[in-house]
Amino acid sequence: MIITWTRRTALAATAAAAGLGLAPLAGPAAAQTPPGVLVVGQIAEPKALDPAAVTAVNDFRILMNVYDGLVRYRSGTLEVEPALATEWEISEDGTEYTFTLREGVSFHDGSPFDAAAVKFNFDRMLDEEHPYHDTGPFPLAFFFSAIEETEVVDDMTVTFTLNEPYAPFLSNLAYPTGLLVSPAAVEEHGADYGRTPSGTGPFRFVEWQSNQRVVVERNESYWDGAPSLEAVVFRPITDANTRTAEMLAGGIDLMVEVPPVALSEFTGTGDYTVHEQAGPHVWFLILNLREGPFTDQRVRQAANYAIDKEAIVNDVLEGTAEVAAGPTPPAFAWAYNDALEPYPHDPDRARALLAEAGAEGAELTFFVTEGGSGMLDPVAMGTAIQADLEAVGFDVAIETYEWNTFLGEVNPGLEGKADMAEMAWMTNDPDTLPFLALRTEAMPENGGFNSGYYSNPEVDRLLEEARVATDQERRAELYRDMQEIVQEDAPWVFVANWKQNAVTGAGVENFQLEPSFFLLLHDVAKN
Repeated sequence: MIITWTRRTALAATAAAAGLGLAPLAGPAAAQTPPGVLVVGQIAEPKALDPAAVTAVNDFRILMNVYDGLVRYRSGTLEVEPALATEWEISEDGTEYTFTLREGVSFHDGSPFDAAAVKFNFDRMLDEEHPYHDTGPFPLAFFFSAIEETEVVDDMTVTFTLNEPYAPFLSNLAYPTGLLVSPAAVEEHGADYGRTPSGTGPFRFVEWQSNQRVVVERNESYWDGAPSLEAVVFRPITDANTRTAEMLAGGIDLMVEVPPVALSEFTGTGDYTVHEQAGPHVWFLILNLREGPFTDQRVRQAANYAIDKEAIVNDVLEGTAEVAAGPTPPAFAWAYNDALEPYPHDPDRARALLAEAGAEGAELTFFVTEGGSGMLDPVAMGTAIQADLEAVGFDVAIETYEWNTFLGEVNPGLEGKADMAEMAWMTNDPDTLPFLALRTEAMPENGGFNSGYYSNPEVDRLLEEARVATDQERRAELYRDMQEIVQEDAPWVFVANWKQNAVTGAGVENFQLEPSFFLLLHDVAKN
């Protein structure tokens, strides 16, 4: 093992003490974390460490350091470059992708990485008859629904045959859904694999103590060079104020998703570095279109007019976001419809629409989360939204949940539970969010994220055509048309597009945020 018994004991003691709030409130110069060990303040406990079982960026931040995919995003971009595959060929009709695999790579458990391992991973995800298929509901398998067959050509060559051209295929392979697990480890641990992961990444799994920490250590034989850090400790600190206090106390070295109101505490001093990076993010409210007042389009539009999104962005989020105009983030500049204007704050228009629909005084149950991936300041935002809706005549009751519990309530659908719910997505392609959350076939009963049950055949048609279009300008035209229809239909309240942030302590070097929203720690060092 890479960490000696003494080091690991000290590391565990440090993490445990910080978790109990025992680290003294001294400045970062008196930080309690040992050199070479990076302690990361996460926003929630991970759900699992199996790429075929998780959907939240909170979990992805760990997974991207334990696993690799066939390809990855080039640093600072969403452009694809080789990883476990060194090269690939695409057939003229766009339905066959043949990958040449990297020689000499092993999983952390010592088993070989080869074409059979690649086939195992995709068969496990897509074949319901596969003995290890059942990892729980996993809507992100949609990313690879175009795969008809995964074929082992030889030990180091694999071919994917698609049922039709699929434009986002390479980008989706670079997403955490495309990370590759050790077949031997899955076979050994079965249903417990999500707590005993084995990948090929720069760090290997050491331990997971529930609600305390996940520890990974340096993979000395990593194919892309051993990382600088000796180990990384991921600590779940759900409360943003507590996470801020831990950062100021030196109990953690890296804090993700800094609350906007806390940013000023880390600026103007040489003790910390604040990092910001724009990316494809949208924060919205899912509206229940199957039952209740939001079955009426006028009421949905009224909610969009009622909420003062400029005030939320400027006052709650301290200017760290922009008002959203629709379902596609402007970070996808090539596909974004910049002719769309956000719904303005117009309470009078909202009241008129409610009166026209006969929905004055409509009672709403509103699901809010304490915190989670890309959720900004969800309790404060939820409270502001509640006040704005009540000001135009809605009667809003908030129910607040811990993040994983919240997902368990929202992802299966809002029917019978709530009229609206907070949600945030960080995506890798203009296809991802609408295809998984706005198509008729993506409703929860079909394994998708369309938790508000929106259905528009024209939107379905545009999305289906866009994902098979090989010409990017044609894809862009289709997505821009989709955005216009969805904005008018208003299945969501479109609130904000966020600029992600993080803060690091003085001893942390070579850290940068990625537009993918992943936390990549291979090049990070710590004194």
